[in-house]
Amino acid sequence: MKKMLALACSLGLAASLITGCGSKTEDVSATTAAQASAEAAKTEAPAAGSDTMVALITMDSIDQHWVTLNEGAQKAAKELGVTVQFMAPNTKDDAQQIECVNNAVSAGAKAIIVAANGPDAISSALKEAQSSGVKIVYVDSPANVEAEATFSTDNKAAGKTAGGEMLKALKDAGVTSGSIGIINVNAATDSCVMREEGFRSAFEGSGFTLLETQYGEGDAAKSQSIAENYITQGVVGIFGCNEGSTTGAGNAIKASGKDGIIGVGFDKSDAILGLIDDGYMLCTMAQNPDVMGYEGVKAAVAAVGGESLGGKVTDTGVSVLTAQNGAAGDASAAVKAGREYRIALITMDSIDQHWVTLNEGAQKEAEALGVTVTFMSPNTKDDAQQIECVNNAVAGGYEAIMVAANGPDAISSALKEAESTGVKIVYVDSPANVEAEATFSTDNKAAGKTAGGEMLKALKDAGVTSGSIGIINVNAATDSCVMREEGFRSAFEGSGFTLLETQYGEGDAAKSQSIAENYITQGVVGIFGCNEGSTTGAGNAIKASGKDGIIGVGFDKSDAILGLIDDGYLLCTMAQNPDVMGSKGVEACVKALEGEALGGAVTDTGVSVLKK
Repeated sequence: MKKMLALACSLGLAASLITGCGSKTEDVSATTAAQASAEAAKTEAPAAGSDTMVALITMDSIDQHWVTLNEGAQKAAKELGVTVQFMAPNTKDDAQQIECVNNAVSAGAKAIIVAANGPDAISSALKEAQSSGVKIVYVDSPANVEAEATFSTDNKAAGKTAGGEMLKALKDAGVTSGSIGIINVNAATDSCVMREEGFRSAFEGSGFTLLETQYGEGDAAKSQSIAENYITQGVVGIFGCNEGSTTGAGNAIKASGKDGIIGVGFDKSDAILGLIDDGYMLCTMAQNPDVMGYEGVKAAVAAVGGESLGGKVTDTGVSVLTAQNGAAGDASAAVKAGREYRIALITMDSIDQHWVTLNEGAQKEAEALGVTVTFMSPNTKDDAQQIECVNNAVAGGYEAIMVAANGPDAISSALKEAESTGVKIVYVDSPANVEAEATFSTDNKAAGKTAGGEMLKALKDAGVTSGSIGIINVNAATDSCVMREEGFRSAFEGSGFTLLETQYGEGDAAKSQSIAENYITQGVVGIFGCNEGSTTGAGNAIKASGKDGIIGVGFDKSDAILGLIDDGYLLCTMAQNPDVMGSKGVEACVKALEGEALGGAVTDTGVSVLKK
């Protein structure tokens, strides 16, 4: 396993030695598949001065998880022209992590990116840092202090996935009862506690007994001793909640020489992948620490530059790595499906560039996996047409349906009927009120609040502290857009602005333009569009009015919207990642069709603020 030597905390350009913390800055050229997807979205990187110093403080500086996170951070630092100091302690220790936070403040860090050992231990130190103007961004594990943004794994969902993998393997081996051991880091690290909680939930109602958790402090040797003790008790499975726990469990299973013990773990390292390849571990839940680090630096720089991020929490995703899907080789390589499944993709319409881009992501993944995806969306947003598309997919023998529902209830009956015939349902962008295998969408409420924050800041920068603001939505039923509006309105609570009654343009650019023109005659100071058509209409109306000072903010990304931003008629747009939704949706459909339990996990596919 690749290891990083713990160095002394480097304060500014000085090389003074400070006990407990390490510091290393390096250039990294590797780009992961997850980063490539993010880069494909062509989001603009925020500008920063070369004198901006950001401190990165993880739980330790040795685990490969943190080393990889730092690599992602250094890549973003190089792109943005800032300095990221890796100031992590050489072991998991609250006192040392607190010292690192204090050292970062003393060194003049403008922002601290931190993976907290626990939710409370370093809270006081972080609050003091905030009081001095330092911006806080969480990666992997947050503390109980509000931050600009958080980039982490949905650990409870990922833990449940890990449990499902073990349960399936045991049943496939004909084992329907027995004891299972769990090795965690400690009882305080929130990320690992959530993993364990999710893992245990997967076994509810089964014939297995989950033993009392043992804590190995994330140390591989201590975890191995715990696992060896579990093995003497005759366990049929062992779950490791982090890199050290997983390595220890695998080493113990290997040393025991016993067959039939199912080992499942968390994190990715050379040692873990070797244990999987050699058959001593079934699989590991591979997070994307490089994405955490990369996005964490981008968020920190944006916050230092004055951008309001709204405390948004972004799930950076997880993959199940097994020997069969290339764990010991390139974990990001696509794996062909067991056979050529047929998947129907049904979005709200087939015209908006958002849906076209989503389909492009789906088709690319379909080609990689060797399945067929048919884009069979209506030509306009219409419940009856969308229901007809669902029914046609079932009648046509499609085995899975990826759907962006017009509203939470309108197509629910059709989806339930589809499920009753064995069709797998996966949501992209907008879910209905029917349980599905998985959902890939934007955290629309948080993104709407970000949009509101952008408008509020622009108005205040222009010296405008009161006035009316118009909102153009699609309809009152489409959940994604309703949540965007709710988030947008929340950003103005307590301000001097009046948010007018929402008007609905059905996502049509021409209708939305007429609504926006009416708002302008009422003297509004700002207009918010909740989707692509609404935003295009708002921008066109502001352009046609010839009036300066009306702030337009919208949602989605298209050539028309980017042109309106470039010409100064719109301030910005919230750019989703529909290609990621499409790609991840197809991957989830294939996994579900091949028997994998996805647990209804909801994955936030992220949003970026696109400005001129």
